[in-house]
Amino acid sequence: MSHGLLHIAIIAAQWLLLLAMSFSIIRMVRGPRAQDRVVALDALYVNAMLLLLTIGIRSGSMLYVEAGLVIALLGFAGTVALSKFLMRGQVIE
Repeated sequence: MSHGLLHIAIIAAQWLLLLAMSFSIIRMVRGPRAQDRVVALDALYVNAMLLLLTIGIRSGSMLYVEAGLVIALLGFAGTVALSKFLMRGQVIE
């Protein structure tokens, strides 16, 4: 019984994460400011990472967990670089 409930909860979480990713993409396209687009990109990579983690839980494969970790690291570096660019106009000082 609990295995079925866990399966349903993971599928529901995956659909909700896809919905959140679509809202983030809409915010990235519509803007209106560059700061809104950076926050939307940040939310997009976090949701993508969580989606990969739920796929890893569902399949039982650690490969998805490792891919989620790579997305988290690259997304954080990208957010820091974009934030520095918006604040100072340059990434490398």
